[in-house]
Amino acid sequence: MKIGVPKEIKPQENRVGATPGTVAQLIDAGHTVFVESQAGAGIGVSNEAYEKVGATILPDADAIFEAANMIVKVKEPQPIECARLKPHHILFTYLHLAPDPEQAKALMASGCTAIAYETVVGRDGGLPLLAPMSEVAGRMATQVGAHCLLKPQGGLGKLMGGVPGVAPAKVVIIGGGVAGLNACEIAHGMRADVTVFDRSKVALVAIDRQFGGMVTTLMSTPDAVKEACLEADLVIGAVLIPGASAPKLVTRDMLSQMKDGSVLVDISIDQGGCFETSRPTTHNDPTYVVDGVVHYCVANMPGAAPLTSTYALNAVTAPYMLALANKGVDQALADDPGFALGLNVQNGKITYKAVQDALGLHEGHPTR
Repeated sequence: MKIGVPKEIKPQENRVGATPGTVAQLIDAGHTVFVESQAGAGIGVSNEAYEKVGATILPDADAIFEAANMIVKVKEPQPIECARLKPHHILFTYLHLAPDPEQAKALMASGCTAIAYETVVGRDGGLPLLAPMSEVAGRMATQVGAHCLLKPQGGLGKLMGGVPGVAPAKVVIIGGGVAGLNACEIAHGMRADVTVFDRSKVALVAIDRQFGGMVTTLMSTPDAVKEACLEADLVIGAVLIPGASAPKLVTRDMLSQMKDGSVLVDISIDQGGCFETSRPTTHNDPTYVVDGVVHYCVANMPGAAPLTSTYALNAVTAPYMLALANKGVDQALADDPGFALGLNVQNGKITYKAVQDALGLHEGHPTR
């Protein structure tokens, strides 16, 4: 198979879909890999490093899409990239289609086969291609939240861990999955007063045991979340329903009652956000204020740590790339039912039920 690795063009996105190590695996398996010139520059990987393992460097994205059958990316294709896709293309990347009808329409119109990292399910029932970026985003969420709490950033001027004689910040984490757990680890390590909400008793028991009872764990109910948020200095939203739009768990009315200078960090923003007042931001302009509350809603948080993120991502995506390249789409998905759940678009239709529901589609087609 001919595999193309374009340079990411989303603002401040410095990750790359395939490292030289991944490219070497694909070439060793008999495939041809084309890499756009300077695609690895954001993680300090030169064109020469790709050429050394056998890749062919092409000058621009047009050449990559023209030469390749399979396109491997990190972030969802931007409109100009969607326009380059053709029915023979396999697109393997994060998609996050539920809150993005324009991208969904463009992918359907292209006729391509699009497989989303975020809905692939592993044998253990987890989301193996989403997990490493959830780990990065969770840890970053606490770091950026602590930064935003400082007065020069618009926060109330509170130090996360406090000091002897002064209470630490109150951190509320909504969602005890991979992102929430990693946010909790950093917040607890910074000596914050941490409360984690989840609907799963199993998840809460695991968190309680991991932190020896030093983190408060609560079942997620609207009243309990509201009460905690009104007292919180930092609220981290880490809610995920695979493929679907995130539920709005902090309403505008709740926000209006929160402390001036408190901070919301919405890790769920890729799926539309779990705060009613969330809207996507970028690393260039990451925050805005509503009702005195600072919002951090960067839609590609791990892109700020591209070196860590790229290698963490490739460690889990490479085996799936090889399966697609070696077997072709139909056989690769037939052999692994969890991998088949990654299929989001094929033959002009949305194939993933949660995305269909979010976009108001019937059997993958628009209802109106």
